[in-house]
Amino acid sequence: MKIVFATNNSHKLEEIRQILGESIEVLSLADINCHDDIPETAPTLEGNAMMKARYVYDKYGTPCFADDTGLEVDALDGAPGVYSARYAGGEGHDSEANMRKLLHEMEGKENRSARFRTVIALIEQKDGQPVAHTFEGRIEGRISHEKKGASGFGYDPIFVPESYEQSFAELGNEIKNKISHRARAVARLAEYLLAAGK
Repeated sequence: MKIVFATNNSHKLEEIRQILGESIEVLSLADINCHDDIPETAPTLEGNAMMKARYVYDKYGTPCFADDTGLEVDALDGAPGVYSARYAGGEGHDSEANMRKLLHEMEGKENRSARFRTVIALIEQKDGQPVAHTFEGRIEGRISHEKKGASGFGYDPIFVPESYEQSFAELGNEIKNKISHRARAVARLAEYLLAAGK
């Protein structure tokens, strides 16, 4: 079974492939020769994920899923949320700048509770018509006072998941891929795909 994951983020792609295993072959945008800059202008994670999946489905006619992930910090009223990847502004996704800004914003704040949320939008074809589904995964945790650990990507060095004392970046991919927000969303996606017997 083959399905397109609307991303060219090598970290996300590797993580998803590890989680899904060999039963589902996941293709990237590059694998289908899509090099477009797909817009992500929706005000919600759900909207962005659906926008990306629908773009690929409409243009290439292939079943596709896309994700959008946000870090929601309670003391910052849910920020950076949908703007997590470009929180510090500027071109591209600068993880170091994003973490610096977030740690600066959190200075002096006692409430450090936060969560990661991933929403996956899947568009498939049934009876010749596109059908959309969404799957959500979330993990509660807290923002650390400093960066710790070298694995992972994004905000992993400053996010400590609940029931753990180490950051995602310290725990490493093997543990992270079992407990993360993305792992939980992908598990729901995989359960659906395998049950549908695509």
